[in-house]
Amino acid sequence: MKNASFAITDDLIASRGQRFLNFCFDLVFLYIIILSIGTSIILIAEVANEFTVSAWVENLSDGEIAFYSALIVLLYYSLTEIYFSRTIAQLITKTVVVNKDGTKPDIKMLVIRSLCRFIPFEPFSFLGTNPRGWHDTLSETYVVKKKKLAKNVRFFNDQEEFTQSI
Repeated sequence: MKNASFAITDDLIASRGQRFLNFCFDLVFLYIIILSIGTSIILIAEVANEFTVSAWVENLSDGEIAFYSALIVLLYYSLTEIYFSRTIAQLITKTVVVNKDGTKPDIKMLVIRSLCRFIPFEPFSFLGTNPRGWHDTLSETYVVKKKKLAKNVRFFNDQEEFTQSI
């Protein structure tokens, strides 16, 4: 007998409102992280009397700031989703990143997901009828309501056990 496999359904997918809050909260956290790292480098350099380092950070060009910020964005999304399957914003909105079968995505999928965020106009990809953005569809991942996912997976597994016991 072939076992059925769990699949993400529309009722599990995070709402546009949750996705918008994720975007806004993550922007705030990223801004705080970017400023904190830059300020920390300056303070440590000045305490260590390395004034050339602090002057260099204070005088970064727009291109260098963009590169530094992009690196932080890539690390933030990749590391939080690789280790926790969610960013800080997703923790607040009680959502999580999963595969189509409800399991944790692999590192490759999550890095692709993070890199796709750099596609121009990617945040506008949520304005269509599908509440999944390009970084979701291209990485074949889903952002879902964590509690509802857990409940549905438990129900699915219970049904599978029942079916197998017959």
